Amino acid sequence: MQSKLQNYISNSALPQVLKLLEHDNLLVKVKNERKTRHGDYMRLPNGKHQITINSNLNKYRFLITLIHEIAHFEAYKGYGRFIKPHGIEWKRTFQHLMLPFLNPENFPNNLLPLLAKHFKNPKASSDTDVKLALALKQFDEPNDKTYIFEVPMGSNFKLYNGKIFQMGKKRVKRYECIEIKSGKLYLFNPNAEVELLN
Repeated sequence: MQSKLQNYISNSALPQVLKLLEHDNLLVKVKNERKTRHGDYMRLPNGKHQITINSNLNKYRFLITLIHEIAHFEAYKGYGRFIKPHGIEWKRTFQHLMLPFLNPENFPNNLLPLLAKHFKNPKASSDTDVKLALALKQFDEPNDKTYIFEVPMGSNFKLYNGKIFQMGKKRVKRYECIEIKSGKLYLFNPNAEVELLN
């Protein structure tokens, strides 16, 4: 486990993470990128528990995602299987597990205030916290994508699944975009990454 995880998280965080993973019934798998999620937790039919994390995450997002999924496992153990996936039991567990990691040994100083704010009331996905998501993305490998908030009004863009949209106006936080093929209106978070078309 140690040799697998040391490629994805910082050396300073590794001992604490390994202590959290000291369970015979918990498996961690690193997977190829999935566009719709960074990781997931599942109780397997044989009674064991499995966490999967995307391999393409930067080390800060990987750590946050791993602790997010461990919190699902710990909340299940502590409160049973009838709790809401991202309800109060999970939130408290996630906060408790994440707190020891929120220091300059594990995260850059510019991320710590954003993380502290996020963990006052953690969301189902750190991507819905736009400021935190944008700050985390600065540590990703460079790519040819454009953020939605940078797309000019009326321009067309393409998603990873090939669907093409036209950029519309901004609502309070999200952007209205029309899918070209169906004419349906969709709302996009400002930090969504898309391929700008000419």
